[in-house]
Amino acid sequence: MILICPECKNSVDLTAYTDLDVGHVMECEMCGISLEVNSIDDDKVKVEIVDEGK
Repeated sequence: MILICPECKNSVDLTAYTDLDVGHVMECEMCGISLEVNSIDDDKVKVEIVDEGK
């Protein structure tokens, strides 16, 4: 699955999230921002920023 952080534009590694589903909140390792999964379409994950990073 592919996820590009909407804040820093870096790739987010989703391999650690084996139970990824809509509503799941994760953190971008690069900028620290919290992202909530809005939809999963095949290999593309769409997220929304829920909390500003560090």
